[in-house]
Amino acid sequence: MSDLWVVIPAFNEELGIGKTLDAIAAQQDTDFTVVVVDNNSTDGTVEVVRAFAAAHPVPRIVVIDEALKGTGAAADTGMRHAISQGATHLARTDADCLPAPDWTRRIRAGFDAGLRLVSGQLIPRTDEGVSWIDRTIIRVALEVASTFGKVRSGNRDPRYLGPYVMTPGCNMAITAELYGAAGGFPRTAIEDLHEDRALANAVRTITTDYGLRRDVRVYGSNRRVRAWGIRKTLAWYADHRYRPDIVDIR
Repeated sequence: MSDLWVVIPAFNEELGIGKTLDAIAAQQDTDFTVVVVDNNSTDGTVEVVRAFAAAHPVPRIVVIDEALKGTGAAADTGMRHAISQGATHLARTDADCLPAPDWTRRIRAGFDAGLRLVSGQLIPRTDEGVSWIDRTIIRVALEVASTFGKVRSGNRDPRYLGPYVMTPGCNMAITAELYGAAGGFPRTAIEDLHEDRALANAVRTITTDYGLRRDVRVYGSNRRVRAWGIRKTLAWYADHRYRPDIVDIR
């Protein structure tokens, strides 16, 4: 069994997770196991994943359940399940994302270079009908957020051993031992806490063996832009200054 596991939390992703799994199956390096964590879906997400797994034996795909709502809770359950099955290295993407074909290969290169936490590059998807202008605004906003994060008060603490590095939950990888030492993803809902930032900051209290690898690329969904518009979407990501009634856009 592979030492690398890819964790994908999923809630009501029946219509889109097939493309994510296609991207996973198209990896240049398929020596890994996938665990899809069904976060109490009420649609056919699980059936879609199981049918895909039956038709694509490589890489191996398993499905487990997590009833507690939240990307943090689902991702943490997947990570800990993988560790219990012998995983030494963990990667995460989300069920509305498309990892580049060399994603897992580049992740391994990051680990081989000595990183214990690999932070990847997030790029807006181009196949969802969102305008080039809005996608460009998102890309610029991500770069600004990455820079601002270094001086943001919430990311500054005497306990931190190294600088802040923005680590998107949908494009990151971590060693199993560091995941355990850092306490893992907080088991929270997406509207309560940015669980990826919390984990990255916990890592910063332990080691400086982390860093951004721009060649580790994942194409992320723009569905919030389609539903809310660019301004409200940016406000959502800026510490949830915009809080809609329905967070789980599908």
